[in-house]
Amino acid sequence: MEKQNIQQVKQRFGIIGTSPELDRAIDVALQVAPTDLSVLITGESGVGKEIFPQIIHQYSRRKHGPYFAVNCGSIPEGTIDSELFGHEKGSFTGAMATRKGYFEVADKGTLFLDEVAELPLPTQARLLRVLETGEFIKVGSSKVEKSDVRVVAATNMNMVQAVESGRFREDLYYRLNSVPIRIPPLRQRKEDIPLLFHKFATDFAEKYMIPPISLTGAAKEMLKNYRWPGNIRQLKNITEQISIIEQERIITPEILKRYLPDEEVGMVPIHLFDPKGSGQRTFANEREILYQVLFDMKKDIMDLKQIVATILSASGDKIKTALATERPMGNPSLVPHDITSLNFPFKYDDAVPDTSFKEDESKDDDEEEIQEAAEYEERALSLEDVEKEMIVKALERHNGKRKPAANDLKISERTLYRKIKEYKLENL
Repeated sequence: MEKQNIQQVKQRFGIIGTSPELDRAIDVALQVAPTDLSVLITGESGVGKEIFPQIIHQYSRRKHGPYFAVNCGSIPEGTIDSELFGHEKGSFTGAMATRKGYFEVADKGTLFLDEVAELPLPTQARLLRVLETGEFIKVGSSKVEKSDVRVVAATNMNMVQAVESGRFREDLYYRLNSVPIRIPPLRQRKEDIPLLFHKFATDFAEKYMIPPISLTGAAKEMLKNYRWPGNIRQLKNITEQISIIEQERIITPEILKRYLPDEEVGMVPIHLFDPKGSGQRTFANEREILYQVLFDMKKDIMDLKQIVATILSASGDKIKTALATERPMGNPSLVPHDITSLNFPFKYDDAVPDTSFKEDESKDDDEEEIQEAAEYEERALSLEDVEKEMIVKALERHNGKRKPAANDLKISERTLYRKIKEYKLENL
């Protein structure tokens, strides 16, 4: 009976595959559907996580109620609270009228929060409250409102790491993770890959009114052994490309190889040099890369200054030697050969400096530049040290107030909160 129910779900929602892990995920969805427990669906991007909230909704007592899917990662941080909980007229610039949020319009229904790990920390606190009490407050309002909504969340992030790094609230994680459902990646469902390819090839043949493509045995093995970092979405895109572009309808490994790139986005991390000398590291955001570039540029400038100072010092000595041994200045024809070989980009009269009082000054400047470069080398500040120092100074300037400090640093308050926890600066 259980297998029969799973097969019916696959036919109803167009799910292709016989993988035991996939069947297990469908079975858990069917078991939890009649309850009101929160569900957290995890899996890599492109595995089809959006199908499972629909299964849960359609097999629940809320199936006649509304169903809304919200992509939390596509909504700007400044408007996410308004989208989820609504706002009152005049509560912020552009709020021309009162607006209902998803928790209000989805009452008695199901709300699917995709990419839930992208929610800002203040919004996570609001979400935790509505999950625990069913209460929420619109932006710009003081009135507490009620909502009876079943929440199903999904993410492709490692939630344990997100909690440990301070990017996601631990209490909210356990509240959402009442029932976890993991969708296996395509590389763990190798037996399903030819079935999915055949399904997509048939669909595209009907859509574009062309003969369907098929795979040779060797091509099937190549398809099954590929890594598929984009999972089902990538397989569908490649099937569509081959269906449209290739004239030959029997696909061999030679043809298939042209559509299976050796490197994919997200497979190779970006590595730069670690100033601490610990080897290679992967940068988590653009700000750290920018810091590294700026430090490298400053060091290059210091090195260049030192080289120029050395050249100018040597050239000055050569000019003074030439002047001391030959004829008076003012007649370029009497200048010795060793001076004209210096190839200065200015006239000879301008090239002869008055060294009677500037020699000591230029020497001091050179020594100062060299000393500054040496001090820079000795400091060898790491990116973490610089970032921590900037955060400490910003917090001190604003007496520990995080919002103005975040504005001063040109980062979001959520990012500042995460960095404070990362560097253990909570007592500032």
